[in-house]
This record gives sequence, structure tokens and C-alpha cells, in this order.
Amino acid sequence: MKLSDILATLREIRVSPAKTLGQNFLHDQNLARWIVDQAQITSDDYVVEIGPGLGALTRFILEKGAHVLAIEKDARLAGFLRTHFPNQRLEILDSDALKFDPRSLFAHRTVKLLGNLPYNVSSVLLLRFLEQPSPISLLLLMLQKEVAERLSASPSTHDYGALTLRVQLHHHVKYLRTVPATVFFPRPEVDSAVVRILPRDPLELPQHDDQLLRRLVRAGFSQRRKQLRKLIREHIKDWDTVSRRLNIGANARAEELSLPQWIALANCIAPPPDPDTAVNRNERFPIVDKKDRILRYANRSEVHGNNLRHRAVHILIFNEAGELYLQQRSRWKDRHPLKWDSSAAGHVAFRESYDETARRELKEELGTTVPLHKVSKVSASQRTDHEFIWLYRGLTSGDLVPDNSEIEQGAFFRPAVIDGWTSARPEDFAPGFLECWKAYRRKTRAA
Repeated sequence: MKLSDILATLREIRVSPAKTLGQNFLHDQNLARWIVDQAQITSDDYVVEIGPGLGALTRFILEKGAHVLAIEKDARLAGFLRTHFPNQRLEILDSDALKFDPRSLFAHRTVKLLGNLPYNVSSVLLLRFLEQPSPISLLLLMLQKEVAERLSASPSTHDYGALTLRVQLHHHVKYLRTVPATVFFPRPEVDSAVVRILPRDPLELPQHDDQLLRRLVRAGFSQRRKQLRKLIREHIKDWDTVSRRLNIGANARAEELSLPQWIALANCIAPPPDPDTAVNRNERFPIVDKKDRILRYANRSEVHGNNLRHRAVHILIFNEAGELYLQQRSRWKDRHPLKWDSSAAGHVAFRESYDETARRELKEELGTTVPLHKVSKVSASQRTDHEFIWLYRGLTSGDLVPDNSEIEQGAFFRPAVIDGWTSARPEDFAPGFLECWKAYRRKTRAA
């Protein structure tokens, strides 16, 4: 839309731009087209647009053939979009983007996020949509220039800080261009900038404790002028030894450390598992026949190497809100590393029953003990890695303590989200879990 069109439209729908909603309307059509082009949108993409306003970007996104979900908080603007963009590929959600559940987007195979984020909530919105695990493969955002500079900053610069590390931990951020205030109505007091954010390869950085790393970063940047040794002494007592080992200056401040150095610092406090000991290849399992009768025993390497039938358990742990905890398998697993799986799972060991295994695995992997109830038995097949699986269900009201030698990360999900995710992106999951989830849904729907 040209500036004159924007002014006329706002008068027609009786909208006075609200600063509290961050309503600054882009009137440079060439810039709008350029922004959309940077997202390399195809007809296979599901595009979420935050704050579409009068549709400056929406028009060009639809021209790419994508399905668009436009989240617009102002009901008057949402109504305008419905009237002026009568397209079956456009869905308008009249809601606050901060109330939207990003994990519902797992139901779509390729998701891209575009938007001109309101300055007053841009950081909060960004972190919400980047929360791990994230279903979004690309973010192309217009932000306040100051925020864009912080997101894309390098160590030892004024803009480098806790927000930088929080975002760059799982993403690459590229500052694409500065956008002058003159291309908006009403004209904001500061310039904007366009950034592109892409997910990192999960194996790009060393394994680490995300929560511990965040605590260290928050403490380190709590007083920028102070030396790091003073700010994190609660976590690291012998700073001189640790700093020498990691090649960090004894008097360094937080902004001098690169992301890999911050990770190394966290790993000094909580070392990740040794990959050579993460998998016990000498575990002995019962080998069974087609009717799950024990024939003999063999070690893990023989069982997996020869695809022999054996036994396993899968455990689904729900919280009081009805959400299911899923774990992402450790990068060191010999089968299906980094795939999403049941809350806890494991092989039935030598002289162990299914029930005994379930209780043991739950305690070992999630550090908890809750009553477990059998749900269903899944037959051995290629889809279960030749495992007979007894599926259990449990309810927790407390915190889980995942074992980082077994689990990369974990989170609770609504069953409806898991349904959409397993349907749209089955390759994200260990195949045994897919069979267990199907069995669980069949059982619960029949009840």
C-alpha cells in the first residue's frame, strides 16, 4: 500500500494507530516485496505472519502460493484483512500472538515466520517462538534496530549480551539491512532492521546443560562492568585454574566470552556424558521367539547387529494438565540419536520382568517413581526394531530429573500437538514411539 492508500484506509475503518500495539504501517511496497523475497517462500510453506496490519507483507506472501496464518491483535484490522484478502490460503487469527502456542505449528511440515514485531514486546515474542523445541525453520523479522543489533552481535561489542547468547545458542542470526523510520506511518522515533534467523544443526555445538548455561549467562551479564570471576564465583570456586584451562583471561568480563567458551564453562561445572560410556554394548537381553518366549540371552551388539527379537518397555508420563512428557534421545544413542521418544524407554534385561524394567527405566531416566499402569502390548516388527513392547502410563505432579547421558532434552506436550507432529513429521520420532503412540491413541479413544 502507498502512504495515501494507508491514510484513506485507516480513515475508512476508523483506526487511529495505537502506540501501545506497535502500529506502524509499512508503505514502501518495494521494501515489502524485498522482505518477502528473503524468506524464499514456496507453495509448500506454511507461513505465520505476526502483526499483518493492513497486509503490506501478506499480499506478497500469498503471491508465492503459501498458506498464511496471519495473527492480528486488532479486531478492526483483522476484519479489514478478511474483506480485502478473500483467499482460501489465508487464515486470520484475531488474537494476541503472545497467547498463541507455537508448538501447534508442528502439525505443518515447513513453517516460516515473518513479521514486523511491535517494539514493546519484540524480545518476549521472539523468545516465545524460539523456545525449544521449535517447529520453525526460518524467521524473517523486522525489529527495532537496537534489538536487531543485539541479536546479531559478536563478542567484545557493546551490543553483545544475554539476549544474544540466548538466541544464538540454537540459531544463527544475520542482520540483513537497516530500515529507515521514514517508510512507516506513523513514523517511529527510531530506525528498524531486518534479520534472518535460522536453526543451528543440533550437533554443531557440544552437548551441555541448557538451564545451567542460562543461569551462568544471566549471572555473568548482571553487572557488565564487573569481572566475570566475581559474578559466577557461586558456580566456579577456582576461577584461575578454570580460566587457564579454557584460555579465558583471568580478568575477563562476560562480553569477552564467545558462545563456545560459555558452553565450555558450563561443561566444567556439569560435564556431559562420555560418549565411550554412554552406551553399554555388553548389556545382556533375552532373545525371544514370535510368541515372546525366551530362547536364550545375548548382548546388545549381537541383538541389534542381527535384528533379533527382544523385549522393551515404553513409559508415557503425563502431568496434571494432561500433557505428555517426550524426551529427545541422546546424541550418543546407537539407534535413533536425537529422535523424539516416549517419556522413558528401555530394554528388558537379563532375568528381569517387563514391570521391573519399567520401574527401573523410569527411575534411571527421569529420576522419579510413580505408579505405572499397563496400557497395551505392541508386537515385535521392523517398525519396533524387532522389540515386543509393553506400554505403560503414569501421572506425575512433581519435577522430572532427566539423565543427560540418556536424554538430550525433554518437554511436556498436549496430545493434540503430538498427533499433528507425528502425522506431519514422522521422521522426527523413533519408530518404536510412533507404534506406541498409535497403540495408546487407539486404546484411549476406544475407552
